[in-house]
Amino acid sequence: MIMDINKAREQFPYLSHGKIYFNHASTGPLCTPVLENIARVLYEKSETNIDEYLGLQSIIKETKSDLGDLINALPDRIAFLDNTSNGINVLASGIKWKEGDRIILNDLEFPANVYPFLNLKKLGVEVDIVKSHNGIVTADDIIEMIKPETKLISISQVQFLTGYRVDLEKIGKVCKEKEIIFSVDAIQGLGAVRLDVVKDNIDFISAGSQKWLLGLQGLSFIYVSQKLQDKIEQDYVGWLSVDNAWDFLNYELKLKSNADRFQGGTLNSIGIYALNASLKFFKQFGFDEIEESVTSNSNYFIKKLEEIGMNLVLSGLGKKNIAGIVSFKHDNSQKIFDSLSQKKIHCAVRSGYVRLSPHFYNTKEEIEIVVNELKKII
Repeated sequence: MIMDINKAREQFPYLSHGKIYFNHASTGPLCTPVLENIARVLYEKSETNIDEYLGLQSIIKETKSDLGDLINALPDRIAFLDNTSNGINVLASGIKWKEGDRIILNDLEFPANVYPFLNLKKLGVEVDIVKSHNGIVTADDIIEMIKPETKLISISQVQFLTGYRVDLEKIGKVCKEKEIIFSVDAIQGLGAVRLDVVKDNIDFISAGSQKWLLGLQGLSFIYVSQKLQDKIEQDYVGWLSVDNAWDFLNYELKLKSNADRFQGGTLNSIGIYALNASLKFFKQFGFDEIEESVTSNSNYFIKKLEEIGMNLVLSGLGKKNIAGIVSFKHDNSQKIFDSLSQKKIHCAVRSGYVRLSPHFYNTKEEIEIVVNELKKII
């Protein structure tokens, strides 16, 4: 049975305190199903099922399956890690680089998708930074930067500052034709909108669970295509990376054939239980329905902000370039943030931009309240 918005809103305890939360691009609130699942696991681990390893393995498998549904990937191509940065470091450190290889990034990336690649300069790898135009870096901008030596392109699915949603399919098609590794930082997209690793020809994804996926900090996942995995020379392995993990004194270093090889040791079990519950909650509403609701809220926000004279980066763009983030630049951005905070309206300020990020369960009425408050401030 598909859940409606009103039923979904009942699952967010903070709403009973008169808060409006438009800061999912920073940290997502925990919903009741997540809280209940965490409470159940903590109770079991304290009283009834202290060593719940076998149960956790089942939940890991189930959660990877749900993530696979979200990105159109097989579960065995997904591995759990601790954060987006370390996910990207798996890729950056695992490729066999040679001097003169080139990587394409852009000047609007969150640092997690920059420093692991800049660190490769010590190996003679060159990093080409695409310049943005009015807060946007398009697929064409990226493609035009490709050189014969380009070995990898990494880009965010949704830009953290301006909310621009890039055409991954367009970049991926060119990457496939030119045999360039295509990596996507999906932390600002997944949970708000979907992507398709097959259609978009994506080789690698890294994403944390604490934002739009409404999970906990300290848990992320990576997707690695089989083709890319075959090229990666792992710098870090652990006892769970190998086929013979439970044959403790057999030290044969034979890595697992699936992406589990990147899970070297103990995982964030509470984070996985939380994500499992969150994804189950999402599936009650429907991944496609969530995307439709998120983009509808974002478009409505853009429209209402334009009506009060705000200049938005995403003005005039089509639905395919919009996800959940709506930002505008203002000289008094900190004042706006402070004033909204006093009204229990949660947003963020990033590099002079006021960033508003509504999720699927937020309403047009909440958007109107925020816009009316903004009219008073500016």
